[in-house]
Amino acid sequence: MSTYLDCWISSAKALFSQALAGEPQLLESDASPLEMVAGIGYTASICGEVAGQFTVVIDPLILENPMLGEGVEQAAAWEEFLREVAEAAAGELLAITGVKCRVDSLRRTQARGNATSTFRLTASENSWSVMVQDEVKSSVGDRESAQVEFESPNAQQSGLTAGVELLLDVELEASLRFGCCEMPLGEILELGPGDVVELDRHVSDPVDLIVGDKIVARGDVVLVNGNFGLRVTEVAAPQKRLESIRCLF
Repeated sequence: MSTYLDCWISSAKALFSQALAGEPQLLESDASPLEMVAGIGYTASICGEVAGQFTVVIDPLILENPMLGEGVEQAAAWEEFLREVAEAAAGELLAITGVKCRVDSLRRTQARGNATSTFRLTASENSWSVMVQDEVKSSVGDRESAQVEFESPNAQQSGLTAGVELLLDVELEASLRFGCCEMPLGEILELGPGDVVELDRHVSDPVDLIVGDKIVARGDVVLVNGNFGLRVTEVAAPQKRLESIRCLF
């Protein structure tokens, strides 16, 4: 089964060659894990169904090469770039295994401990070392308090009352909620084609299935015969789902 490290390596190999000037290659080293040498470290805090610290240490000489653009502060640019790689790895882990996690933060740190994996970043005649320390492990998850009353889709359902049984053939409108945000009226009026509105939900977070004004389930977005669908990962307690029929009255 793929781990976060596996997905980071896959994402890094693709993004390093696509986003950095000169299309450099990130190559895994056959050397045994070494003591992490002095370098510029960036540590991502990962939370979710896997959690922990993931540190990338790059050779300081990399900063002498404007691989992330001319006229930009390379150390800060690398920090932003490595965040993108870490988030891409989280997305790939979800797509491959269904395991959810997200990058809670990424900060510049000092190298410490032993490297889990070592790499060489090569471009033209130049070569630099890149070391990774993986401390991301499985966890119980980070369910929020709003999810306390959710249960697995296979949980046993409580019996329905006779009154409710009379409504079982009634069709209700269900919708998916990807997230929300607050916007000033002025910004709403100025919206135009090509504008991007950022929501308050990470790409790896589940989406809500809404009936009436109630959340009845959460899950992952999938494609079904070319249409969007929802793969349910958790459902609200039966009593909460029954409250959705209030929209009928």
